[in-house]
Amino acid sequence: MKQIEHQIIDLINRSENILVMPSSPPDGDSLGSAMALYLSLRKLNKKVTVVCADPVPEVYKFLPMMNTIKNELAVSPDFIITLDTENAKLDSIHSKVEHNKVNIILTAKKGQFSQQNVSFSHGPSKYDLIITVDTAATKQLGKFYEDNVKMFTEIPVINIDHHPSNENFGRINYVDVMNSATTEMILGILENLEEITSKELVDEEVATLLLAGIITDTGSFQHSNTTPKSFSNSAKLIKRGARQQEIIQHVYKTKHLTTLKLWGRILSKIKIDQKHKFLWSVITQKDIKETGSNVDETGDIIDELMTNAPEVEIVLLLKERSDNILSGSVRTTSDAVDATQIAAMFGGGGHAKAAGFKIPNATFESQGMEIIEKIQKYQTERLNLETTIENYQAPDTEAIAPEPDYNPKIEQKNTSKTKTITIKSEEPQQMEDGVVYRFEN
Repeated sequence: MKQIEHQIIDLINRSENILVMPSSPPDGDSLGSAMALYLSLRKLNKKVTVVCADPVPEVYKFLPMMNTIKNELAVSPDFIITLDTENAKLDSIHSKVEHNKVNIILTAKKGQFSQQNVSFSHGPSKYDLIITVDTAATKQLGKFYEDNVKMFTEIPVINIDHHPSNENFGRINYVDVMNSATTEMILGILENLEEITSKELVDEEVATLLLAGIITDTGSFQHSNTTPKSFSNSAKLIKRGARQQEIIQHVYKTKHLTTLKLWGRILSKIKIDQKHKFLWSVITQKDIKETGSNVDETGDIIDELMTNAPEVEIVLLLKERSDNILSGSVRTTSDAVDATQIAAMFGGGGHAKAAGFKIPNATFESQGMEIIEKIQKYQTERLNLETTIENYQAPDTEAIAPEPDYNPKIEQKNTSKTKTITIKSEEPQQMEDGVVYRFEN
């Protein structure tokens, strides 16, 4: 057993009330890791709570026990009001409830109390261990970290992750970039716990959760982070009952009509900057409202379609979220370009080929051009180009609005000069720079 896994297991065994926190926005790997721990540790008679700052995306709600994830964190049942009596002595205290409000009345024996004499705090946390999974930085825990920074300094934190950008914020940091998914690391921990406790922890449900993490983080074994270990661990999980076809069906083969409409909007706005080998598109709140979709339905379009443009090194999808956050998904198609470097320019991180970032209090109109120009400048310096940056005008959101019966079947065909993507639909549209989208009846 690895020494660090031994430390993790020892800390788990000594803990009774464990808080598990996946990163936000959640994905198949973070959710699979968190819920696999939830189910397994409960078998060891541990009290386990899973909280996530963002809702579970619709595409992952088929996974076991997703409805048990909480969106509120109760650190302690006690809320403490502290009164400083140095300058005024307390004579009496009583309370009165009026219209669902509690008035606490403090009567001074001598002097007078003011707001400066009162402070507030929570009682001791009911948790004795925090486990974060697939989380590279504490900001990915959202409001739960921001509102409870003190808790993270008082309670041991086990940080389990596979991102090279991890900030090692835990008391124990188990960060292994050689794993394709965090669920691979969770599998190793659970196998060792099984050996120690002589209990079966990885049953069919847990195996399905763990396999979901591997499949989604490797793009169904198509991404470059896929390793022989990814296949061997997947085979092991399938042998334990993991429902591989159920995962594939829900994640890759099921698309709602609203999703297809949203994808149509994204494709209609694609811009290609051949000079800087850079492709991007954007989805706005207006697009989301008009298609009846949500931002999570952008799904894997960035991998399935946008990265197929020839001679492009960087692909960017900007998304306006309803919480006034502008998020970006970055993909690179060349080993010469590190996606984490690009995401880091905007406070994000991830992997060499896939990374992301979130900018608060931002929209595409307020920050989009600045993001695009920074990436163009990055490429200008890297490729030794002239320093002029081409102006960008946002594409017309009405350019190609998919019809309600839009149901694309996509075929790809390569020639020496072009790549053709055929989408079964009605309106013909030719895109630029060697990529032709042919819409056929």
